[in-house]
Amino acid sequence: MHVIGVDLSGPGNPENTSVGVFRAGKNVLDYLTLIVSATDQVLYEETRTRLSAGDVCVGLDAPLSYGSSGGQRESDASLRRRIVEVGLRPGSVMAPTAPRMAYLTLRGVAVARGLHLLGGPGRVKVVETHPGAAMALGGAPVEAVRGFRDDLRARETLLQWLTDRGVRGIPNHVTYSDHSVAAFAAAWAAWRWTRGESAWRWEAAPPHHPFEFAC
Repeated sequence: MHVIGVDLSGPGNPENTSVGVFRAGKNVLDYLTLIVSATDQVLYEETRTRLSAGDVCVGLDAPLSYGSSGGQRESDASLRRRIVEVGLRPGSVMAPTAPRMAYLTLRGVAVARGLHLLGGPGRVKVVETHPGAAMALGGAPVEAVRGFRDDLRARETLLQWLTDRGVRGIPNHVTYSDHSVAAFAAAWAAWRWTRGESAWRWEAAPPHHPFEFAC
């Protein structure tokens, strides 16, 4: 099975969308490639290519649904409580319809549904995830998680942490952006979900919330 982690970007910043592609082994996740500045079409094409070899799990770092009354979903409130317990800021989990999140939510919903329309010998599984929460709840250094968006050293710390937890082969001679590290973490969270090892999980509730949310 292939596992793809995607850090989607907001409006006007397509260059910030990163896609990390991995192959899942028995107890390891092997790095294959990183795609930066990825459009939705590039993501679909990459996923379709991997489907030719079997099943693909895609972990999307974006809301894949929204609350029927606006504001936060029950899942957002639950995850916020958990991350605060381990030292992350409550604002790390935002409501899908918040001003800074609305476009990302629209894109996430559209991309998830587009992935499900792809054909191939393999089957696509899509899960919503939150890379920062996944790492923090998985035991990563909280200060590194809180600072990796702005701090190169924090990103290096988290890459080593992911390596120690079965993510193999990420080239160590590259300076990675925060979006790339988030894509790698999204793939790790999706892989853990396929193995039933998520630290936190919210079940899907179709039709309004058709995808599971796991960290």
